[in-house]
This record gives sequence, structure tokens and C-alpha cells, in this order.
Amino acid sequence: MEYNPLVKPCLKWAGGKRQLLSEIKKHLPRNIQDYTYYEPFVGAGAVFFDLQPPKAVINDVNTQLILTYAAVKENVEELIALLARHKEKNSKEYFYYMRNQDRDCVQFDSLTRAEKAARLIFLNKTCFNGLYRVNSRGFFNVPRGKYKDPAICEESLLRQISRYFNANKIEILNGDFEQAVSGAGEDSFVYFDPPYHSPCKTSFTGYQAGGFNEEEQRRLRDTMIYLTSRGAKCLLSNSGTDYIRGLYDHALFNITPVQAKRSINADPAGRGTVNEVLIKNWRP
Repeated sequence: MEYNPLVKPCLKWAGGKRQLLSEIKKHLPRNIQDYTYYEPFVGAGAVFFDLQPPKAVINDVNTQLILTYAAVKENVEELIALLARHKEKNSKEYFYYMRNQDRDCVQFDSLTRAEKAARLIFLNKTCFNGLYRVNSRGFFNVPRGKYKDPAICEESLLRQISRYFNANKIEILNGDFEQAVSGAGEDSFVYFDPPYHSPCKTSFTGYQAGGFNEEEQRRLRDTMIYLTSRGAKCLLSNSGTDYIRGLYDHALFNITPVQAKRSINADPAGRGTVNEVLIKNWRP
């Protein structure tokens, strides 16, 4: 299948990589389309959708996000019809009605995959700053945003993504990052974009109840070391903190500083231009 410039992310996600794509692409292996592509923290998939690999494994621990991708692949017309209905009903009252659906576990569990996916997209397009955040109980808790005409139902985009998913060998997983890359080897490229390290707890990491702490950051580093021993090429994005630099201060890794503009952060001081790093396990 030829590259399709109409295939783009259908969601806005904290830490998204759209504005860093040009820098990230400088650090990809040559002939990237010959590799099996892995992205175990896929989020909105800016890098994934830009590359459009013919063979890929995408994963995220966020169950609702992965349900949405599965619905785009397998139930796109039903999803579009539901989103059109949400667009017609969009109001402050309707937003909070939809947001609070997950408080009733029995009702929420009875929703179909397409209904859950349409809910997530609707909330993503209408909530404050396109932020996905859950509280300690796993309930979505972002307030409504102030948008005049949010793009709730992007029919053409959703159909193009569905076509790409179905025309290629794309495996969609919902689980732990380490398990998601367990099949990676010499013919694989793995892009890690985890919840960023934040020593002052100011960055947004509330995609899933439980968060991503320093122990998880160390486990991710160890996973990269293991994948290096298997011959897989790995590239990781993270914040440029002393902790992350020290964690990857190893002969296997090449650290490149980059700057990115961030609009989503728990602390206004953490928004704007921030220092990040790209870390890879090979040299040209």
C-alpha cells in the first residue's frame, strides 16, 4: 500500500510527537520500511501514522485508547454514525453525561466497543486541552473545554486510518510495554515514548491509574538493554532530566538533546519549550 498523506492521528494526546517528527526522523534506521515497527506506548501515534509501516505492533496500557483503535479498524462505519450523533447533541450537559458514564461500571461494561470508542473520541475533542486523565479510581475527570466547533466526527480521517490498518499487518495490543516488544529482534525497530520522567511531578502522566514511576523507568531501560542483545534497534524519547541522563549513561546508548513545545502540564511553569532527549542503542 502506498503512503497516504491523509492518514494522521485522530486524537490529541499529552506528549504527542507531531512537532518533533522532523527531529525524530533524523534518528531512524535506514530502510525503516523493511523493519517490523513496534511502539509499545502508542498514544495518538504521531510517529506511527507518519511512517505508516506495512508491518507493526502497536500497544498501550490504556484500554479505552486501544479499544478505540480496534473500533476504527473493525467498526469504522458504526463509530462514525455514533460520533455524528454525539456531534448533534454536544452541549455542556451532554459532555458531563458522557464523562460520567464510567462511574456506573455495569452500564459502562454493557457498552459496545464502538460506543466506548465514540465516547473517548467525543471526550477527547471536547474536553479541556484534549487531555486524557483519570483519577485514582480510573475515572475520566477532565472538565469540558471551550471550543466553538470541535472536530468530533472526522469521517474521512477515520476511514483512511481504517483502510491503512486493514491493508497492512498491524497488530493492536493492550498490555505491558515489556510484553508488547517480546517478539522484537534483528529485523525490528522499537520506538519508546513512555510517560516522561518528572522529578517534581509536574508533567502529565495520568493516562492510567497508577502512573509510571522511576522503578518503571528503570525497567524500561533494562528492556532496551535486553532488546539490544537481541539485535533490535531502539529509539526512546524522554525528558532531559539528570535522572534519565544518568539512567542511560551506558556505552550502549547515544543521547541527543532536543527541545519541544508542550501545552499539557499539571504546572503552568512546565509548559512551553522544555528540554527532552532522544536515546538510541546504535550509532550510524
